[in-house]
Amino acid sequence: MALIMQEGSLCAQHCLNNLLQGEYFTPVDLSSIAQQLDEEERIRMAEGGVLSEEYRTFLQQPSGNMDDSGFFSIQVISNALGVWGLELILFNSREYQRLMIDPVNERAFICNYKEHWFTVRKLGQQWFNLNSLLTGPELISDTYLALFLAQLQQEGYSIFVIRGNLPECEADQILEIMRVEQQHRPKLIGEDEAQTSSGQRTSGQHALETRHGLEESVMDEDEEELRKALALSRQDMEVEDEEADLRRAIQLSMQGASGSSSLIGTKEVGATMTPGSSGSTTGGVAQSTPSESLTAEELRRRRQAYFDRQSQQQAQPTSSQDTKVAGEEQDTGSKHSQ
Repeated sequence: MALIMQEGSLCAQHCLNNLLQGEYFTPVDLSSIAQQLDEEERIRMAEGGVLSEEYRTFLQQPSGNMDDSGFFSIQVISNALGVWGLELILFNSREYQRLMIDPVNERAFICNYKEHWFTVRKLGQQWFNLNSLLTGPELISDTYLALFLAQLQQEGYSIFVIRGNLPECEADQILEIMRVEQQHRPKLIGEDEAQTSSGQRTSGQHALETRHGLEESVMDEDEEELRKALALSRQDMEVEDEEADLRRAIQLSMQGASGSSSLIGTKEVGATMTPGSSGSTTGGVAQSTPSESLTAEELRRRRQAYFDRQSQQQAQPTSSQDTKVAGEEQDTGSKHSQ
């Protein structure tokens, strides 16, 4: 079974070839028929006088039988079918309706709406919609045919009954001895692509939204984990800084104790260490030996005391010698007070 697919706006050509089941007409053939009809109309108009207003107006108007898009009029189609001894009868005309013929008993119909033409034809014992805009022939049951034609009329289609003997075709011969079954209705040309594109946009948006939501969830979890890691890291850094400061302070105090009995080294660690004493306090600062284990709170106190002493030394305008003398005087005063 041949179904000529739509190419451009040559639906009239496809309609005729689907009806006849072969490549019987080309656009050039139909254009020749249209030009012949135009010439016949021009001759009739000229009979009223070539200088008449009607004739000049006719010459200025475009052809009513064809246009540049490939459209051909019902007159062109009728003349083309006349070559094969076929004629058109308007389906809803009073003359045809008075005959009260069941559509199932006809052989073919041509349908037209605005500038689109297509064929409905019986092949063998079955009816098929041979619309060139479909991806394939559409099977129409006998019980549905009348309803199908009525629906087309409601949509504004003009329907013409084909009368005469259609040329023999292979599809008609094959379907005379067998019947076909159609599981799925053929779609309009481009319908699959449009649905696929639409489906992809919808799933893409859904996937995008889902992915975006997942990304936000992951980002929230990652940010929470990052905050926890940073907090732990800061705690570790604080402990490491405190331990490092304590080690430096202890190292300085040990150097001061081994180098001399001067109190400068002890002042640098923020505590006065009395030889032979352990665990005593002087000036409100807890004393401990280097080997003594310290808690985090003690580390923080030592660190704070160390930086306080450093800040005081940088703020004093006197020289290091004046600082040493002042320290010795302070130490002497402390001994007298004791």
